[in-house]
Amino acid sequence: MIDKVVGSAADAVADVVDGSSLAVGGFGLCGIPMVLIDALLASGVRDLSVVSNNCGVDDWGLGVLLAARRIRKMTSSYVGENREFERQFLSGELELELTPQGTLAEKLRAGGSGIAAFFTQTGVGTQVAEGGLPRRYNADGSIAVASPPKPVQPFSVDGVVKDFVLEEAISTDFALVHAKLADRQGNLVFDKSARNFSPLCAMAGRVCIAEVEEVVDAGGIDPDAVHLPGVYVDRIVVVGRDVEKRIERRTVRAAASAAERGEA
Repeated sequence: MIDKVVGSAADAVADVVDGSSLAVGGFGLCGIPMVLIDALLASGVRDLSVVSNNCGVDDWGLGVLLAARRIRKMTSSYVGENREFERQFLSGELELELTPQGTLAEKLRAGGSGIAAFFTQTGVGTQVAEGGLPRRYNADGSIAVASPPKPVQPFSVDGVVKDFVLEEAISTDFALVHAKLADRQGNLVFDKSARNFSPLCAMAGRVCIAEVEEVVDAGGIDPDAVHLPGVYVDRIVVVGRDVEKRIERRTVRAAASAAERGEA
């Protein structure tokens, strides 16, 4: 039996080198592998090409790598709350491949499933299919690199002919994910919405590294409860249940009055 638990986050990411590509789980600040991201920051690795739904915020998540100029290219569906992400892209310091969210999810799933490409209606009739989306700007604001046109092909769906655009799968050198529970063979369980992109990113990485809050022996997880089979996972780092988790944008409502609570 293979025990995939390693001693530290630094050991787990030691072979991530300059120029590596990464698929990183998370959505906003939910389910992000922050311990592994901090280990990459400490390692000094740079020129990374990162695939993730977004890039964290200015001081948390992938945003800490971005602020340290460690990321060369982002493939994302959302720029979000990260001002530095926006600034670097518009100033020509960062390349961005902006991808529709569902398409990004399927590109990762396809990469992990051995599927080279797939057709989708998403993006047909837009620059997603026709090309010309800015990927990198020059310092003067002109476009240095634009997206190329993609093949479009008609298919008959329920007797109606519709156009579909060809999207290529994504696979990366490494994947980084955060899970609630793992066994020593790498079977993972994610916590509610923290599941988000993580299984797909894990599948797409040729080497998957998972930080987990708790690890149990093989057989300690009901097979029906496994969200990601251990065949996709290469290394596990135990980070504990008290690992810091942040909320991207906290929203609360005012306390109800006695009358509103029906107590008047």
